[in-house]
Amino acid sequence: MMLLLQILAVSSITALLAALLVVAQRFVANYGQCKVTINDAEPLTVEGGISLLESLTQNKIFIPSACGGRGTCAYCKLKVLEGGGAVLPTEEPFLDADERAAGMRLSCQVKVKNDVAIQIPDELFAIKEYECTCAEIKDLTHDVKEFTFAINDADGLEYVPGQYIQLFCPAYDNNEEVYRAYSVSSDPAKEGAFELVIRLVPGGICTTWCFEHLAEGDRVRINGPYGDFKLSDTDAPMIFIAGGSGMAPIKCMLHHMQNSGNSRKATYFFGANRVDELFYGELMKQFEDELANFRFVPVVSQPGEGEQWDGEEGLVTDALRRDVADASGHEAYLCGSPGMINASVDVLVELGIDRNMIYFDEF
Repeated sequence: MMLLLQILAVSSITALLAALLVVAQRFVANYGQCKVTINDAEPLTVEGGISLLESLTQNKIFIPSACGGRGTCAYCKLKVLEGGGAVLPTEEPFLDADERAAGMRLSCQVKVKNDVAIQIPDELFAIKEYECTCAEIKDLTHDVKEFTFAINDADGLEYVPGQYIQLFCPAYDNNEEVYRAYSVSSDPAKEGAFELVIRLVPGGICTTWCFEHLAEGDRVRINGPYGDFKLSDTDAPMIFIAGGSGMAPIKCMLHHMQNSGNSRKATYFFGANRVDELFYGELMKQFEDELANFRFVPVVSQPGEGEQWDGEEGLVTDALRRDVADASGHEAYLCGSPGMINASVDVLVELGIDRNMIYFDEF
């Protein structure tokens, strides 16, 4: 009993010290104003102590960050020429030897504690911020909603099917403001508005705000578009694989195929845990009717009690193995959790696909 109390005491003290360290770094450590020089241009003046990613965002320079600055996606890499300090353990898994030698860093992990000089691609200066109005919210399943946003900007949002935007989530309750990445799901031919398909993540700051606080008529801010996830210009047959809100970019691509009269052969495997987690069934049937060589294969992991289901069962990779004998010569487009993507890549390679022909954005 005494040993247990000692362990609990040590754990409590450690947690308290860690919390105090975070507070001290954020509020107590005063680094004053620092200069950030970008591509040898006139330096920006920023408040020291925050991340390089946040400093740039505050100055309307938007760097891709699919994970919202948590250091898990590595999309926010940029070259730090001076003042970035040593590479942190949180960055090491995402930087190879050549990148380290070149000064590449994760901008979400680099704290601005002194003057910094960086280099970023010129095209990132073209990323814009947009003010939008939440025009409509639809329930798709118990934990997936479709959000339609009208763009309050004369230029509108131009994006390539497959790209994503970053949605600004304001501070609420005890949460700080954050940005989170969501793929555009709408028909690209629809002007003046765009759609997002968002799945509720338990405890997720932005998804909770979207589900419980965001209302029709509210103003929101986004920036983008970002990403290189897009259809190739080849005639190779395609395999789409997604689950949950991973539906979003694939749906956008299918709209584009429909609009452009694309007749490439395509099979779309969509995985769900239960029958009531499937959605857009009628839309997928419409795509099957109007796209000459498209087939939709919904897969239910385990139908719930009382659910009627005569389609594919098991994991989406199980259905893939049953359906595709030889994937050589194919291209694959994936969107979903890292676990689903990794498993799908393994099976696709096993079936003969060239690993370089597998495309995905991992959220």
